Order: sequence, then C-alpha cells, then structure tokens
Amino acid sequence: MAWRLRTRPGDHGEEVHLASGAALEGFAGDGAGGRYFFCGDGGEERPVLYADSEGGAALVAIGLPELLRLLLVAPWWRDCRAFTAEENAELAAECLKGMPDLPVRQGRAAAALGIDRPTETDVLARLREIATEAGKDFILIYTPQGESYDR
Repeated sequence: MAWRLRTRPGDHGEEVHLASGAALEGFAGDGAGGRYFFCGDGGEERPVLYADSEGGAALVAIGLPELLRLLLVAPWWRDCRAFTAEENAELAAECLKGMPDLPVRQGRAAAALGIDRPTETDVLARLREIATEAGKDFILIYTPQGESYDR
C-alpha cells in the first residue's frame, strides 16, 4: 500500500497520528518524501519518528542532537535493514561513490554544529536499539484508513 504525506514538513493534520494518542509534530522532511516528527510533549529532547512515503515508519532518535549525529555520520541509514558491519560498509562505499568529499563535509558540519562524531558502528547500533526496542511504543497510524505504517 502506498502512502503519501503532505508536502510541508509540519503539515500532517489528521492524516497520521500515534497509536498511543501522544502528540505528533512534524518538523522536517527529506528529498525522498519522508518526514521527521517529534513525539510527545516537550522540546528538542523528544523522541524522533521518521515516516517514509511508502508506508514505513520507525523511531530513529531520542532528541534532535541524536538525530543530527545519525544524519551526519550515516546519511545512508534508511537503507539499513540488517544493521551488520558488512551492510554498513557497502552502503557507505556506495554513498562515497556519489559524494567522494563526504568525509570532509561531515567534518565541517560537525564542527559548525558543535557536535561530536561517533563511529558509524556506534550510530547504527544506537539506531537499531531505538528502532527495535524503544520504537515499539511509537506506532504511526494512517488516520483515514486506521492502518499502521510498517515498522
């Protein structure tokens, strides 16, 4: 089943909601049509859910700093399925083919943002932990049909 999120980052209206009934606030999008949402009440420390345009959704970070580290260190994270070192190496190599200066850009971005750059292994291990453990309480529902996104 194909899903479509509205085009403005925060404009999700009643189309999607969390099964728990907790607040859901869209705050950013990506070039592939996915959206990032803060879950619950509070500020940038809230859990971050990512929903793609194909009906998949998962908790990907706890707080904005953790999301920035994920995006900075492993921009290919959406293609991870097995979270193995081999898979990570393949995805990183593929990404570097298209953007050979990525490590330099990552260093500059980390410095500008004032954040540390953990290893890819650490970032993806944390992503797996969040998506599979903490994330089981963050189920995104496509409101018009009452169906949950795939985790």
